[in-house]
Amino acid sequence: MSLAARVLQAARDRGVMIATAESCTGGLIIGALTEVPGSSDAVDRGFITYSNAAKQQMLGVRAESLRDHGAVSPEVAAEMARGALHRSDAGIAVAVTGIAGPGGSDHKPEGRVCFGLAQPDGVRVETVEFSAIGRSHVRAATVDHALNLLLDALRDQP
Repeated sequence: MSLAARVLQAARDRGVMIATAESCTGGLIIGALTEVPGSSDAVDRGFITYSNAAKQQMLGVRAESLRDHGAVSPEVAAEMARGALHRSDAGIAVAVTGIAGPGGSDHKPEGRVCFGLAQPDGVRVETVEFSAIGRSHVRAATVDHALNLLLDALRDQP
């Protein structure tokens, strides 16, 4: 069974729907989930918020957070995840924002991705440094990591 199929089964087992909020992956996470036949009973929606304006308009990310921390930050990932949860019928939401490359800076290097995971009891964030492994590899690694975050959280629920 694929990782996405395991995530969907865990969501079904817990009776929750999933939402995603994606920037650097451009919809690849929701795409992986909806690639699995029958996913409509566990997937609510995906927000593709590539621009800062989309993050604000669709997810309620605060302009101050974007200005003070930048789009690629734990603060913005948390707000994206919280926004996806509150603006959907989902019981769990994962958000990703990162620098897939090429490029980056000393302060925010290529391959840095911030993840947010929101559930009704709160939001947790983490940052992963995938390094400069190339755009497609960073995006693929981000999808896998996001799906694993969802799976772990769904398995940990009572």
